[in-house]
Amino acid sequence: MIRQVIAIMILGSALIGCSPTVKVQTPSEPININLNVKIDHEINIKVDKALDNIINKSGLY
Repeated sequence: MIRQVIAIMILGSALIGCSPTVKVQTPSEPININLNVKIDHEINIKVDKALDNIINKSGLY
């Protein structure tokens, strides 16, 4: 009986010693994110001839 208890204790401690561990650590260097973004836009405005004449006469151009 005592041998079985000792065997169970030794087996239990061996199983606990073999359990994997996971460590979460912060990186030693800062994280760099390089974003090379080029934004091109083009705005096209079509104006009616009559409206274009009004704008030119009023001096808003």
